[in-house]
This record gives sequence, C-alpha cells and structure tokens, in this order.
Amino acid sequence: MSAPAVPEQYQVTEAEVLEKQKLQKHFGKFDILFFLVCTIVGLDTIGSVANKGPQAFVWLIVLAGVFFFPYALLTTELGVALPEEGGQYVWVRLAFGRLAASVNNFLYWITNPVWLGGTLAITGAATIGTFFLHSTTISNTFWFYVFGIAFIWVGMASAILSFKVGKWIPTVGAWSRFIVLGLFVLTTVIYAIQHGLHGVSLIHGVGASAGGWKTGFILLLPILMFNYVGFELPNAAGDEMKNPGKDVPFGIARAGVLGVLLYALPILGILLVLPAKAITNLSGFLSAIQQVFTVYGGTVHADGTATLSGFGTVLGDIIAVIFVLCLLSSGVTWIMGSDRSMAVSGYDGAAPRSLGVINARYGTPVRVNVMSGIVATIILVGARQLTSGNASKDFAAVLSLTISTTLISYLGIFPALAVLRRKMPDLKRPYRAPAATFISVWLTVLILFATVELFLPGLGAGWFSASFAPSGWAGDKWGYLWLEAGTVAVFILIGVAFYLSGSRTREHLVTVTEGQATSVRVMSESE
Repeated sequence: MSAPAVPEQYQVTEAEVLEKQKLQKHFGKFDILFFLVCTIVGLDTIGSVANKGPQAFVWLIVLAGVFFFPYALLTTELGVALPEEGGQYVWVRLAFGRLAASVNNFLYWITNPVWLGGTLAITGAATIGTFFLHSTTISNTFWFYVFGIAFIWVGMASAILSFKVGKWIPTVGAWSRFIVLGLFVLTTVIYAIQHGLHGVSLIHGVGASAGGWKTGFILLLPILMFNYVGFELPNAAGDEMKNPGKDVPFGIARAGVLGVLLYALPILGILLVLPAKAITNLSGFLSAIQQVFTVYGGTVHADGTATLSGFGTVLGDIIAVIFVLCLLSSGVTWIMGSDRSMAVSGYDGAAPRSLGVINARYGTPVRVNVMSGIVATIILVGARQLTSGNASKDFAAVLSLTISTTLISYLGIFPALAVLRRKMPDLKRPYRAPAATFISVWLTVLILFATVELFLPGLGAGWFSASFAPSGWAGDKWGYLWLEAGTVAVFILIGVAFYLSGSRTREHLVTVTEGQATSVRVMSESE
C-alpha cells in the first residue's frame, strides 16, 4: 500500500526541526537562474570537448535533445513537487531509503571539493601562467600552491556567507560567462573576416575521425553529460527559495537554453579557428582566446602559438581575470548546493550529526563548508605530488574521477522520478513530466553506459587503445582502472559508514504537522 503523499502528521528527526529553524529565505527567481547558469556552464571542460574535434559539436547538439531536455523535465517535476532543503538527497531518500541516499549523497558531495581542488584550480593556474607569467610551467612552481590554496579558500568563504550575500557570487559568475563567451564569439567573427577559417565540415569530420560516429559517441558521452548536469542543484536550498513553484521552472527553462548556446558557440569557434593539433584538454580554450585576440594586437607564429601585444595584451589580461572568476563561481555554486545536501543528510540521520548543523548567523552549513575546503586542499597538494607535476596526466585523472563520481550519483537521482510516481501517487505535482517511466529508464541507461566507459575507456571499440586512453595514461590501463574504481569503492564505503554513524539521530523522532515543518518525508516501517 502506498504511503500518503503529505500526511497530516508525520515523523522527522528532532535534529531536522531544530536545524530548519535557522534557514533564511533569500533565493529568488533570477538568483536561481544565475545559479543554474554557473552550475551548468563550466568553462574548464570546453577545451576537453573541443579536443575531440568536429564530432564534439555534433554530439553536443544531439545530447541537448536526447539527454538535456528530458533531464530538464525530470528535475522540473521533482523540484516543484518536492522543493525541500537537500534537493536530490530527499528525492533519493524518499524513493530508495536512507542507506541508498547516504551513499548517493556522499558521491554527489565528494565530487565538488575534488573538482575545486583539481581541475578548476589547475585550469585557473594555467590561465594565470599563460596570460600573466607567460609560462605554462606554473603547475610545477611554488606559485601554483599559493594560487590554488587562495582559490579554494576564497571559494569556501563565499559559500559560508549567508545566501543574501553569497548569492551574488553566482550572479557575478553568470554575467562573467556572458562577457567571456560573448566577447570570444564576437572576436572569432572578426578574426574570421580578417584571416579566414579552417573550414571544418562537421558531418564529414565525425565520419572521418578514427572509428567514426561510434568512437565519437564513446569518447564524448561522459564529458558532455558532465557538462549538462546540475538542474537539481538549486533545490538543495529548497527551503531557502521564495517561490519554488514558479521560480524552479523559470530557472530551468532559461538556463537550459543558455547552457546549450554557451557551450555550442565557443566550441564551434575553437574548431573553426584553431588547427586540430593546437586544441588540448587543458588549454584549448585559452589558446583560442589568445589567437583570436591578436586582432586587437598580437601575432600568430608559424607553429600556431600566439603572442598578444598592445591592446590585445590588456584585453587578454582582463578576460583572463574574468575567466578565473568564472571557474571560481562554478566551484562555489556546486559547493553551496552539495554542502547543503550533506548537511541535510546529517540532521536526517544519514551522516554524522556533527555535519548536520546550520549556522544560526549565516543560515549555511559552515562545518561542511570547512570540510569541503580541507578535502579540496588535500586534492590540490596530493594530486600534484602523485603525478610529479605532470599537469596533463593530473588533469585527465582528476577530471575522470570527478565525472565518474558525479555520474554515478545520478544512478540514484534519475530512477527516483518513476519510483516516486508509484510510491507517492497523491503527491501534488503542478508540473508532470510526460512519459515519466521512459524518461527515468532512458536517462539511467545513458548514465550507466557513460559511467562504464569512464572506468573502461573505449570498451566495445578498443579498451584503452590509442583513441581512448586518457592523456598521460597510455599503456597503464590497470593503473588507471585501479585509481578510478578503487577511489570510488572507498567513497561508497564511506557513504555506508556515514549512514551507520547517523543511527542515534534516527532514534530521536518527533511527530509534526504540515504547519510545523516543511518536510514531506514519510517514515517507512523499516526505518
């Protein structure tokens, strides 16, 4: 028998009632929109996508239709029907129970400090080195650590601030993206008028690439999905939203369109401007910016490298600073959302109670924020030491780990739509996704396939062959598999341990009514 969707009386932990009283409502319509733009549009992976050649643009557009759009429908329904603090944790908790939600939530959370201290810090350091130090070796210097640690802890300070203040980081970050990507696209047009383009044929490029369509699909599916996820993140602050019923659909619809455009246009520009050999995972977008900005002052050398001068240097430096701000705002928005979900699992009995504390002054999970900063710092230093300063190998390994832990967490989120339709049929759903079961199954299959390909790159078309081996890992497929799978296995065990640590919190329950708390969670007999 299905449990009632919203019972007149229901049970929650005592900790939830206590902590939710500290939350502050500062999250409005445009705040959610700008938050989503920063969440979805990550500039650190643009070079990695463009590096795959013309097929990158084609699959970007294809996945916008077959993945991004259905995903938007799924999160719109769940985000409006269950607009609770904790977002995806609550959805998975209701669908599959606390243990599954605890493991899923740990994977969802750990991705972000790994990402912040890994690929974001690496890309930010490369930007500073390229534009201000005119060197690509900053990753091997003392200044890398100075920059990286400052980058991480400025981000943590931004996440700790009340949403009334902290929400301006995503707002500034969104406008920074509009400036960087808009100016890049405009300058690419000017560059094309003056110098012409490489004139790639997109459809021909897909078919002519090694392995053709199949290879392109396997290579690009994981990273494009990673670029496209994040619609659910604002719901991590569900109880801080002013009007989730109207603001969530508003934000998702507009951020979805902007996300596709803000990825497609610069990737197309890179493919049209740069020769294939110049597009690298780490610096492809930065190289493209330098090359097209020579229209304002500078020279493109015979080997394809570019040197800026005069106004080109000034404008390039300004864009470099804004670019770093874009990277920082990406990390901050994901930390803001995932840290809130972790705090909710703490006061719900699916993580240590000490993590489930909302700061009374700021209305934010300060303890989890600090823990995220510590983990990010460890990743920054540890990854650098393990790879002996090999930025390319480090970037590839950390990016793959970030993508894999992120995508695995959606194996809990995507099926939740269909399961909750069955378990909670009477739940008020102002927005209902069409073909909910099909959407859940389809998105889950895509995520599962992409996850397998991350652990076993090229499986089905040449596992770890030259076309699929991550940069710097050629010939070391077992080392790569051990690093990826072993790390994720450890994360899963920690998630289980977090659940066990919450047993005492789960013992202290209170019965409340709809007017006393915003939770709609229903305690099953097994819990």
